[in-house]
Amino acid sequence: MTALKQEQLFDEIDVLPIDLKTKIVDKILNSINPIDKSMDDLWIEEVNKRKDEIESSKVTLVSGDEVFRKIANRLK
Repeated sequence: MTALKQEQLFDEIDVLPIDLKTKIVDKILNSINPIDKSMDDLWIEEVNKRKDEIESSKVTLVSGDEVFRKIANRLK
């Protein structure tokens, strides 16, 4: 693609509505790094497992402030 055609493309993109721009970005990203459905399925399984653990009180939640405080104490 010539530099002139690229500039024309960029100019066209600039005037598009945001929703269409985000669709274009998503399509470009998927062409660079295709979605791995099996990986998505594994993440969904993990999220559901953690949700179940929280709802059944098998785990105790810790606030973000407490986590960062503990990290800061370790780094002292």
